[in-house]
Amino acid sequence: MKKKLNCILLIDDDEPTNFISNMLLEEANCTHLVQIEESGKRALNYLSKAADCSRENAAMAYPELIFLDINMPAMNGWEFLDKYKELKAGQHPETVIILLTTSINPDDSIRADSIPMVSGFENKPLTGNMIQTLLKKHFGDDED
Repeated sequence: MKKKLNCILLIDDDEPTNFISNMLLEEANCTHLVQIEESGKRALNYLSKAADCSRENAAMAYPELIFLDINMPAMNGWEFLDKYKELKAGQHPETVIILLTTSINPDDSIRADSIPMVSGFENKPLTGNMIQTLLKKHFGDDED
């Protein structure tokens, strides 16, 4: 990987899943900040604030990578993506969005493939190998 990412955002309503994902990301030592939001609405609020903050403020870093759960109460992952599209164009630079889900519905995978801003569709749980594969695929490798 080129360098550590500034921020990875986990959007999932399941606290144990967030705990495990956070632990794996910290173990991978691939980011300066793992931001966890337990709802789509809170994640959108974080993204709006992060876009307004200075890039030097690590406490509000804009994520280069988002892991998004599909099945959440109040605002599911699909609804989050609709609202995310509505953010001002300058507010969301190239961010890799990976849907991370327990869904076994093949329609979800087909739907994800039809959304240009979604870079991947993975089954939970997040694993160390999955993290390394996604980082290499989307953020390259520094070693020549």
